[in-house]
Amino acid sequence: MNRIWPTLGLLVAVALLMGCAPGPDGKNTLRFGLATSPLTLDPRYATDAASARITRLLYQPLVDLDASGKPIPSLAHWQQLSPSRYRFRLQLDRPRFHDGSKLSAQDVKATYTSVLDPDNGSPFLASLDKVQSIAVPNPETIDFVLKEPDSLFPGRLTLGIIPASLIAVGHPLNRIPVGNGPFRFKAWPEEGRLILQRRRDRQGFVFVHVPDPTVRVLKLLRGEIHMLQNDLPQELVAYLEDKEEISLQRGRGNTFTYLGFNLDDPVTGQPQVRLAIAHALDRQKIIRYVFKGAARPAQALLPPEHWAGHPALPPHAYDPQRARKLLKEAGFNAHSPARVSYKTSSDPFRVRLATIIQHQLQQVGIQVEVQSYDWGTFYGDIKAGRFQMYSLSWVGVKLPDAFHYIFHSESAPPQGANRGHFNDPQSDFLIERAGNTDNQNQQANLYRRLQARLLEQLPYVPLWYEDNVFAAHQGISHYQLAPDGNYDGLVEVRFHRYVK
Repeated sequence: MNRIWPTLGLLVAVALLMGCAPGPDGKNTLRFGLATSPLTLDPRYATDAASARITRLLYQPLVDLDASGKPIPSLAHWQQLSPSRYRFRLQLDRPRFHDGSKLSAQDVKATYTSVLDPDNGSPFLASLDKVQSIAVPNPETIDFVLKEPDSLFPGRLTLGIIPASLIAVGHPLNRIPVGNGPFRFKAWPEEGRLILQRRRDRQGFVFVHVPDPTVRVLKLLRGEIHMLQNDLPQELVAYLEDKEEISLQRGRGNTFTYLGFNLDDPVTGQPQVRLAIAHALDRQKIIRYVFKGAARPAQALLPPEHWAGHPALPPHAYDPQRARKLLKEAGFNAHSPARVSYKTSSDPFRVRLATIIQHQLQQVGIQVEVQSYDWGTFYGDIKAGRFQMYSLSWVGVKLPDAFHYIFHSESAPPQGANRGHFNDPQSDFLIERAGNTDNQNQQANLYRRLQARLLEQLPYVPLWYEDNVFAAHQGISHYQLAPDGNYDGLVEVRFHRYVK
């Protein structure tokens, strides 16, 4: 696994021939390279990473979450009037919507009322199912009345707010967004090219979809893009590190990567098979040779530093002998091996990881067929439950109520993201008990017990948290990496001279 990235030599040769050329959008526009395009610009439906990160730039929520997952005011401050009633007061200096209209409490009500309407199919409905009613005492105040107490409730209100008038007329917010965030939408002239403008200084930004990481790096060196973040093999990161014209930032990340399973499948539905897979994977070797150390092993959805994280979960050790024993107990052998189809995206780095995982599983007797698809097709299959095994990442999970959305037996699609149909009464009990507990220390203890249970049951096999990396031309500065890999650093990013 310590072989050279196969396209690195080609990259060097081509880069020498390419020279420098101005980008297609002019010198006053900064271009940001994306590995995947956003699927929607409507925050009520943005669940893929690219959509979630870009909608954060376009919209502002009532509440945000800090790095440890605790709620902090954004558009509003709040007070708890009773165990089941919260009052939010909008900030007086809040920014207007991009169309010039003033954001009011009615816009907040309309946004959340539309999410709560099951006919609209918002994936965030499940996390708000305790809301009984929303009242607007005056244009600056919103009251949320709950069916029952929910101590995590303020942290659920992280959706960007949309103008009520546009919701009423069915405006296509997925393609033509109107928010009140630090960036305004300018154009989406074609797939793979999204144009935004920073409000404070009218600086233009173009988000360019370049799926192949080698091509993305070449475009950075040529000046066709000025910045990129993540989704690069470490060989390319090291290559950029040696370029004087490129500045590189690294930071610890909390994006959780995992293997997911169809638990209704006769093979991956067997606990012994999933445990065998966990013991067959040499994650440390993958992190050392493929990530060059730029990742850390994960045992749970939440990182240990989260207020509800578990700092002492025992990892599933690399133990191929035990993996073979478990497969034998499950009824598989050399003459009748376990056969698993493994879906992943067509991103070259993800395909490379998939082939390494395929090889490690084959060493213990699991025959794996890797199936790679373009992002839209792949993600559509996962959401629809068309898989046996797959790998994906959860990005920016800060609220522990995500456990309900992802693992509760009632959260099978379309109610939630329990796509593998995990059904475990003990996990359900811990999820519900934690959600109904007001004391944060008791909540944290319950969520830690839940994470230990999930590590036993393995609806997911945890893999790692990848570090974040940001590469840009030397003239670009003031970009701050966030642990969840968001693009908020673009709010303050500057360039001090003409960049390519």
